[in-house]
Amino acid sequence: MGAQRKSARSPLARTIGICGEVLVTLGVIFALFVVYQVWWTNVSASAAANQARSQAQSLFAGSDPAAWPNGVPPVGEPFALMYIPRLKAKVWGTPVVQGVDRPQLASGIGHYPQSAMPDQVGNFAVAGHRATNGEPFADFDQLRNGDKVIVRTAQLWVVYELKRDKIVAPSDVWVIQPQPFTANNTAGPPLPSDKLITLTTCNPRWASTQRWAYWGIQLAATPASGPAPSELS
Repeated sequence: MGAQRKSARSPLARTIGICGEVLVTLGVIFALFVVYQVWWTNVSASAAANQARSQAQSLFAGSDPAAWPNGVPPVGEPFALMYIPRLKAKVWGTPVVQGVDRPQLASGIGHYPQSAMPDQVGNFAVAGHRATNGEPFADFDQLRNGDKVIVRTAQLWVVYELKRDKIVAPSDVWVIQPQPFTANNTAGPPLPSDKLITLTTCNPRWASTQRWAYWGIQLAATPASGPAPSELS
């Protein structure tokens, strides 16, 4: 009788053992994936950003941006550095790269190619990761109206002041239009400038169900050969 009970239990025990091994394996795989996403993508993004920063500085030192077709950098080209005093731990000399696909956002802050360039009439619109892949906008929730954003290009220092933010749907492409508040007047009255900046990122931080947009206006543009803006002191 005891032998029969042992024999009857054995298939169940084996099944439980197999399920346990599968769960442990899945747990290890998940843990490795989390390590890759949270840690390794930031390590590789840091190396990519350092390379992009060096490319931008080389551009400042001698390349001629006028040689770009229509004055617009090709996708993947780092063409500016961004500084945000409020986000200094993450955005300080951070490269701005043409394009907003995965490779560009893993190298710094991406520029929407269809939007204006710094100091141009229109909307200089950029995107950055809030989690993983360098996460330059990890502390996006700390931004406040009145915060400054400084962009260094080959020719200019450009200073912007943030004025208004809104959480929107991923499909709300009006946020990067040249006149976003004319394109969607429920977002508020137009800002008092024809030279805008838009920062965009994911919301909430560890998801992509929404987008968070922060708009600002250009305050000044001075020659890059001159002194840096006082906001960088």
